Amino acid sequence: MLIPYQQLDAQTLDNLIEHYVLREGTDYGDSEVSTVAKVEQVKAQLKSGEALLVYSELHESVNIVSKAQFQAMQAEDDYSAY
Repeated sequence: MLIPYQQLDAQTLDNLIEHYVLREGTDYGDSEVSTVAKVEQVKAQLKSGEALLVYSELHESVNIVSKAQFQAMQAEDDYSAY
């Protein structure tokens, strides 16, 4: 289930994003990128629709995924229904 990021309290959203960037372990190349900068990048991706907040009823958790990942998950769910 998609969660509109605008419906979350600003502090809650910041905490979710910070948790996401701290566990993600993305390689940003030769230069070091601060956690604050990473959080701002993810916020921008949420605002542009490139990233989405998804609630998993099965795992009772919220995750941030790319739009492409979400579409792939939806296609997999549609396929598994057959």
